[in-house]
Amino acid sequence: MSTGWWRDAAVYQVYLRSFQDSNGDGVGDLEGLRRRLPYLASLGVDVLWLSPVHPSPNVDFGYDVSDYQGVHPDLGSVEELVAVIAAARALGLRVLLDGVFNHTSDQHPWFQASCMEPEGPYGGFYLWRDGRDGRPPNNWGSTFGGAAWRFVAARGQWVLHSFAPEQPDLNWRNPAVVDAVLDSMAFWLERGVCGFRLDVFNCYLKDEALRDNPRRRDLKGLAGGAVYPFIGQHHIHDRDHPDLRPVLQRMRRLADAYDAVLVGETLDETLRYDNAAQWVGPDRLHLAFHFRLLHSRWSARAFVAAIAAWTEALGPAGWPTWVLSNHDFPRVATRWGGREDRARLAAFLVCTLRGTPFLYQGDELGMRQARLPRDRIQDPPGRRFWPLYRGRDGARTPMQWEAGPAAGFTHGTPWLPVQDDRAVRNVAAMEATPGSLLRFWRTALAARRGSTDLLRGPQVGPDLPSDAVIRYARGRARVMLNLGDRPVRVALSGADRRPVLLSTHGSLDRGPDGLRLRTCEGVALGPLPEEMDPTG
Repeated sequence: MSTGWWRDAAVYQVYLRSFQDSNGDGVGDLEGLRRRLPYLASLGVDVLWLSPVHPSPNVDFGYDVSDYQGVHPDLGSVEELVAVIAAARALGLRVLLDGVFNHTSDQHPWFQASCMEPEGPYGGFYLWRDGRDGRPPNNWGSTFGGAAWRFVAARGQWVLHSFAPEQPDLNWRNPAVVDAVLDSMAFWLERGVCGFRLDVFNCYLKDEALRDNPRRRDLKGLAGGAVYPFIGQHHIHDRDHPDLRPVLQRMRRLADAYDAVLVGETLDETLRYDNAAQWVGPDRLHLAFHFRLLHSRWSARAFVAAIAAWTEALGPAGWPTWVLSNHDFPRVATRWGGREDRARLAAFLVCTLRGTPFLYQGDELGMRQARLPRDRIQDPPGRRFWPLYRGRDGARTPMQWEAGPAAGFTHGTPWLPVQDDRAVRNVAAMEATPGSLLRFWRTALAARRGSTDLLRGPQVGPDLPSDAVIRYARGRARVMLNLGDRPVRVALSGADRRPVLLSTHGSLDRGPDGLRLRTCEGVALGPLPEEMDPTG
């Protein structure tokens, strides 16, 4: 049974290859993570979500798994991961694994057996079909470009891949596949992980007849073409299939038996992501990501629309997640204008909204999106679509611990270049700087943890008292943010003569006629002691 501990948690995503290298090979590893656990505990997070740790040929850097019950030797071993879980637990931290279960690597033994023995026990583990007059079985496009089908001569059939050709999709309509994946999940739950972030979970189940997706008519001539047909389709047959619900029910029962959490990532063509709410509930996922806030422009109106859409889609029983960036998207500090005051206000927002905040490594430093030269790009879509799309490596550069040549990440050559701003934007420098973004993240997480209202209080709003101001209530607390570039005067009721729970500026300009919110300022006013609070 789930105790709901994840509602109170703040989650920190560790992109392990870029977090801390312990042996000088230029790749972050589990031992490096173990050494940095005290830093993460001091930051005030509760859960560490690890990017994929499993063996992989690294076509998609861990998102092409070749063994669900192992650990990539570049990263460590099963024993080292178990040791990290134990060391984290001793510091009050839980460990969440990335569950990449829509597809495997084509080097996975399941796929190798499926190729060679079509009638064997693994023959139906993947989506194999005959072609149509020498062409793929349907018109589906891959998110990484081209058709979503690859012809495999060894079997004489086409196999579906929603991503890279080396990432064949599992056949989730085969009960043996469901059993095998659940066995792998149980393997790690027995070793102490607190749950799984489910990569593109809404793609597990496809249309049983594999019908063509209808073409989009709203792209003004951009139909996708042969290079990128994915964008030219409405994906009604290759995701969000209603038959997914029984699969999630089985996963949920397994997770609840260990008081673990399931966090779903949806693939969505609309960039609204509200459809993820249908998969959240008592017999489905505990949490799902909503990326509309992440994709919003810097605007109070856009933020309110994103927040309202997600909370309304989930309903009062659902629990939101708030994501500013991750390993797949440009970093928040760059995306919203490269301004640290905006990065600070964004941190304030996700720590005061009702829901579970997710923090991506380096965002607490305000790390920027790197612009890598073409010969350093390793991300498959970045290599394929350069320069139109430069890939995701710009958000995956090494964590900046200190000002040295490799930023304290490694004593070797880092697998991706270290950013040039490491001299000022690093943990050591920002720890020593009063008022730094790193220190503010620590303050904001502590304020959330220390306030019953910010942690579990019901939310009313948000609304827009002016074009630049967002306002909402969390229980007895009142929250206001000024996203504009000019100060704004906000009237306060008598009940709002309250102490400060959290402020981006550290002090308030509060007078008899109201509160003056400075540029990019956020304020959370908390409840007075009960005997003093006029609202009771």
